[in-house]
Amino acid sequence: MQLKIMPKKKRLSAGRVPLILFLCQMISALEVPLDLVQPPTITQQSPKDYIIDPRENIVIQCEAKGKPPPSFSWTRNGTHFDIDKDPLVTMKPGSGTLIINIMSEGKAETYEGVYQCTARNERGAAISNNIVVRPSRSPLWTKEKLEPITLRNGQSLVLPCRPPVGLPPPIIFWMDNSFQRLPQSERVSQGLNGDLYFSNVLPEDTREDYICYARFNHTQTIQQKQPISVKVISVDELNDTIAANLSDTEFYSAKSSRERPPTFLTPEGNASNKEELRGNVLSLECIAEGLPTPIIYWIKEDGILPINRTFYKNFKKTLQIIHVSEADSGNYQCIAKNALGAIHHTISVTVKAAPYWIMAPQNLVLSPGEDGTLICRANGKPKPRISWLTNGVPVEIAPDDPSRKIDGDTIIFSNVQERSSAVYQCNASNEYGYLLANAFVNVLAEQPRILTPTNTLYQVIANRPALLDCAFFGSPLPTIEWFKGAKGSALHEDIYVLHENGTLEIPVAQKDSTGTYTCVARNKLGMAKNEVHLEIKDPTRIIKQPEYAVVQRGSTVSFECKVKHDHTLIPTVIWLKDNSELPSDERFTVDKDHLVIADVSDDDSGTYTCMANTTLDNVSASAVLSVVDVPNPPFDLELTNPLDKSVQLSWTPGDDNNSPITKFIIEYEDTMHEAGLWHHHTEVSGTQTTAQLKLSPYVNYSFRVMAENSIGRSLPSEASEQYLTKAAEPDKNPMAVEGLGSEPDNLVITWKPLNGFESNGPGLQYKVSWRQKDGDDEWTSVVVANVSKYIVSGTPTFVPYLIKVQALNDVGFAPEPAIVMGHSGEDLPMVAPGNVRVTVVNSTLAEVHWDPVPLKSIRGHLQGYRIYYWKAQSPSKRNRRHIEKKILTFQGSKTHGMLPGLEPFSHYTLNVRVVNGKGEGPASADQVFNTPEGVPSAPSSLKIVNPTLDSLTLEWDPPSHPNGILTEYTLKYQPINSTHELGPLVDLKIPANKTRWTLKNLNFSTRYKFYFYAQTSAGSGSQITEEAVTTMDEGKMAMASRQVDIATQGWFIGLMCAVALLILILLIVCFIRRNKGGKYPVKEKEDARADPEIQPMKEDDGTFGEYSDAEDHKPLKKGSRTPSDRTVKKEDSDDSLVDYGEGVNGQFNEDGSFIGQYSGKKEKEPAEGNESSEAPSPVNAMNSFV
Repeated sequence: MQLKIMPKKKRLSAGRVPLILFLCQMISALEVPLDLVQPPTITQQSPKDYIIDPRENIVIQCEAKGKPPPSFSWTRNGTHFDIDKDPLVTMKPGSGTLIINIMSEGKAETYEGVYQCTARNERGAAISNNIVVRPSRSPLWTKEKLEPITLRNGQSLVLPCRPPVGLPPPIIFWMDNSFQRLPQSERVSQGLNGDLYFSNVLPEDTREDYICYARFNHTQTIQQKQPISVKVISVDELNDTIAANLSDTEFYSAKSSRERPPTFLTPEGNASNKEELRGNVLSLECIAEGLPTPIIYWIKEDGILPINRTFYKNFKKTLQIIHVSEADSGNYQCIAKNALGAIHHTISVTVKAAPYWIMAPQNLVLSPGEDGTLICRANGKPKPRISWLTNGVPVEIAPDDPSRKIDGDTIIFSNVQERSSAVYQCNASNEYGYLLANAFVNVLAEQPRILTPTNTLYQVIANRPALLDCAFFGSPLPTIEWFKGAKGSALHEDIYVLHENGTLEIPVAQKDSTGTYTCVARNKLGMAKNEVHLEIKDPTRIIKQPEYAVVQRGSTVSFECKVKHDHTLIPTVIWLKDNSELPSDERFTVDKDHLVIADVSDDDSGTYTCMANTTLDNVSASAVLSVVDVPNPPFDLELTNPLDKSVQLSWTPGDDNNSPITKFIIEYEDTMHEAGLWHHHTEVSGTQTTAQLKLSPYVNYSFRVMAENSIGRSLPSEASEQYLTKAAEPDKNPMAVEGLGSEPDNLVITWKPLNGFESNGPGLQYKVSWRQKDGDDEWTSVVVANVSKYIVSGTPTFVPYLIKVQALNDVGFAPEPAIVMGHSGEDLPMVAPGNVRVTVVNSTLAEVHWDPVPLKSIRGHLQGYRIYYWKAQSPSKRNRRHIEKKILTFQGSKTHGMLPGLEPFSHYTLNVRVVNGKGEGPASADQVFNTPEGVPSAPSSLKIVNPTLDSLTLEWDPPSHPNGILTEYTLKYQPINSTHELGPLVDLKIPANKTRWTLKNLNFSTRYKFYFYAQTSAGSGSQITEEAVTTMDEGKMAMASRQVDIATQGWFIGLMCAVALLILILLIVCFIRRNKGGKYPVKEKEDARADPEIQPMKEDDGTFGEYSDAEDHKPLKKGSRTPSDRTVKKEDSDDSLVDYGEGVNGQFNEDGSFIGQYSGKKEKEPAEGNESSEAPSPVNAMNSFV
């Protein structure tokens, strides 16, 4: 179906509230194009109550439109105003606006009155409101003599203002001679009538310049009342002489200055009435006097105060309700209360209403023969009276029109004709005002026309409503249809909404809504159409919003704001602080996506908003910046409630700098004993501002407070006043009391003295007492000054004593002290340990035993036993005077110990001594013991010299530590072929007295590896290894040279290349088979490698590990030969390619590439004698010399 215009649309929902204002404007009265005949319409006029400035020309506005253009006329005070007769009055050309030139001559008062404008043409006449013109007035205060006011402290006072009556009423305020506003509070405030009210006066209210000012905004003038002098005196200031010279009339009132319950200064009595008009601001006021100052509360009887429209002013003495309505009528009660009582006053509020529109009449366009109505409905309190006029004349006396019928607030038209065109006025009035509305009836016969410009482009953000305009006109009223696209597909009502003014609404525009839309208007006289275009844009979004930030003062903060937008729209991004522009400060830096604030200060706290605007939409995101810092120091420290051992400290917290204070730290200074040194006293919660502090006697206290929050600790506050506590006897004794002798015949008693803070009074001393623990002696006591030790002389050696140290001062003694035990001085032990025995455990370890010495002979605290032992020097070193002795100490009462780290095959001597706190006692008799032989160290060196074709000579140095008598040397050696395989191992014993040995019958040009170690009766020592090569035979060298010559021939090089190519192809085939998982010869060889007879050789049993190229003793590489059966065995590893070769074919080219062939499993034959070292092939020979 086609979408056609409907009389009313009710599909607007609360979710589309932002559209209501726009749509209401579109649904208003049908506009008649100005090129068509139409009655006048008033478009602009001056306000009903028009207050003018008498110093400027008077301009009374009246603008209207119509076709033909209307003419204008005026009435003044109900009679025709002939402007041609007054040279000061002119009418603006093409307008009805009057300009009265009073600047050159004339007075504004001459033109006071009620003016009304009439705009008329052949179709009717429209009239303006009655415009009341009055000049503003700002009169002076009347002269009056103001007597000084004298009153007692605590009395109430009202300073009257009584400003002159002005037009409009002035704004009142109180200032002094310096034009400084007088401070106001709950005690002192200005009433709605301008008077200044004092609930009670104080001496600081005394002044001679209480001045009331009246500001007349219209004329921009300020008038001043004469200053009022007020003097407040206390009763104590009045002596009998002064009181006798003052008459009763010189006092403002005779009320007592004592405390009293509240009474109202305004309004008077217990009840009053208040009337207010609908829509105005209702202001209710209650001001009370009393001592102490009363507090005002407000309630509404039988109801509650409207939450969003209620405001309190003037320290809650004034209650204001904005946009007051009839529902706000009722009884309001104000309550004044102080400590001595409460009173209340009831204000009965009645809300009246000047007329207001329910339905104002709208212009009516009809075609000949049509029907229509004009409706004029208004309300008010009291209900307004409705009257009709036609062309400015009461309808009762206007020419009769048979098509018109009046029914109260409605005029009904039927079968209208062109002569029925006219302008009707509706007047709704009551005692509080009136409303006047013009509405014309225009009878026209016009075919449809569309007023919206053709091909208008609308751009809308996706998922928002799209409104396509089709302003139209026609008489009779056309019907509207909408189509989309070139093919004219009709729009359906279930998706679209068509409004009465022709606008098409797409509630949720999508990307597929883009296109061309056609609006068609039809009536019985014809049709018109228009095309408009719609484009849907992607919404602007903030994909990275600024985040809440808490930063410390002085740091740098950055807010990020990344915007994504439609590529055809260009956004502008601005930053706001608290909804205002950013401060003009170089610390603020804005780039593409960031706002950076450097050196942040407290003033930078607030809400920062990133706003991205395009021509179609705008988005914003906000983040709060909190600038924090350590708190400001507390201040106003005060000491109260002083007692002997406590005082109360109170303070005022400093600013927490946006981070709550978690605790307060209180410190004290003892200016008597430790001036300038502050000590921690206590901590309290961050919510406390007082603390009860425990004090010590005889301290001159000074306190300071620090505040702490999550950022850190504040600076200390200023120090409090000093507070000296009374002296008292000490409440504690010295700590760390000890008794130790420094000499065999004395007792040194030491203690940690009390500090000045702990002394509790002047004259600090100590009473030192002692006696032998095991004797019957009485306590011996001495009083000493404030020192930390006392020496008792003439004591027996190392005797236990009971000791106590008590503090005292000029006031008295401290409590009885604790008793501690000490000893007199130690002396060296007198007896050596006896029965010393040595048991040799092995060549490097011995165990020593001894008998303990008697406790009495120790003469001190047993520290332990000390063993001195040393090794007997060899004859070559006996001439040296210094003997290196080693010492081992065994703590406590142990009677045996182990001596580790001894040298084998050595002669040792030792003795044992007891040790106390004084030193060592005498040594025991020397004990001698020998350590058995051990295995030797490795030979110091091994060199191979004089290599020949078949022999090598070895030279060596004996072990540096033989650790016994050498019995022989063992030499083991084996050949190494070109593939690093090891040949059979040869074992050779050499006498211990030899340092040189020649091996003969070796293979020429062969590398050998040698293993060499010494032996004692304890076993074999560590080995040393070396490698060497025999020289090459000259004949063989010539043959190799000839073979090299053959190898340089072209045919030989070609043959080798062919062989290499064939081997490469075979290798590729093998690798492919291996990758496919097939079993190949190498795999078979891996599977057959486990041989239980293969065992690694160990140093302990004289066997050798695997061969290694390095000189150290790392495991040998794979392919080593075992010496047990002189056959080659394979280890459990697949790292070496040697195992997979066959015979001499497993070789390497000069470039290191492997040219051997993989082959099937083949048993290796034993390699006896020189078979393992047979002469190399020509190729091997060449490789050996590369």
